[in-house]
Amino acid sequence: MTAERQKHLAVLVAIWGALVFAPYWMPLFGGYTALGSRVLVLGLGAMAVNFLLGFTGVLSFGHAAWFGLGAYACGLTLKFVASSTPLGLVAGTLVGGVAGGLLGALLVRRRGIYFAMVTIAFGQVFYYIAFQWLSVTGGDDGLRGFARQPLDFKLFRIDLLHNDVYFYYFVLVCFALAVGIMAFILRSPFGRTMIAIRENERRARFLGIQIELHIWIAFTLSCFFMAFAGALYALVNNFADPRMLHYSLSGDFIIMAVMGGMRTFWGPLLGAIVFVVLQDYLSSVTVNWMSFIGILIVLIVLFFPRGVLGLLRQRRTA
Repeated sequence: MTAERQKHLAVLVAIWGALVFAPYWMPLFGGYTALGSRVLVLGLGAMAVNFLLGFTGVLSFGHAAWFGLGAYACGLTLKFVASSTPLGLVAGTLVGGVAGGLLGALLVRRRGIYFAMVTIAFGQVFYYIAFQWLSVTGGDDGLRGFARQPLDFKLFRIDLLHNDVYFYYFVLVCFALAVGIMAFILRSPFGRTMIAIRENERRARFLGIQIELHIWIAFTLSCFFMAFAGALYALVNNFADPRMLHYSLSGDFIIMAVMGGMRTFWGPLLGAIVFVVLQDYLSSVTVNWMSFIGILIVLIVLFFPRGVLGLLRQRRTA
């Protein structure tokens, strides 16, 4: 085993070790288990955005739409169809992912700012539908009246509703499953093709790669990951509201990816940790918490353009 391989393995062990034991070490630093669940879910959302932006080079400002659709579909399934947490997750993932894939087929020929603006437009359509459709979504008050349900395996039962530690580990398993699939795709020939498109689209087209088809597949997969994160977020809060579909949340996901290290696999998760923890702490201290986060983002973009993870790697190799 090469030294580089050993370092990579050590980093993976450190990451998963920190995540597995988070409910036990977080309280020592003033954290709490529910915050860890929130970090994992939003981190997965940031990684879904980075899957498209960081590895394909396509910027979407409307990804919150698929996040919100996943949350609403999960909540509506639990409320009106069946009291099953796995069914709610599957429904949320399918609704958000399929909707994203269908609309993505209309967008793949656009590039740059045009693609980003059209995704905002579609996202805002879903936002205003959720805001106005009071009888189904609850409007500005949000969708209530549902809750995550225990997992019943006949021989034993896992209480996800009242036990935050059990729910954290449920979220961690879901996160690991999604991240594993994401890593497998990025290491596949398709993942290498995504990077080729990001680096030089004209050359990739010259080599015979069907650019629009590959971008549509990457966009659809990203939507499925985002919808899965949205469904999990509905379970975290036992609540869904129109702000989950707003383009400002898409901006938050992009900020997390840039802050942690765009074009890296684990960077968005690190960015989500910094963003969510700071948001949780600063919002309890001042109503102007966004000003401090904004200053931090400006400093990172100016002095550490590769994000926090890029800075750590640079210091390690120095």
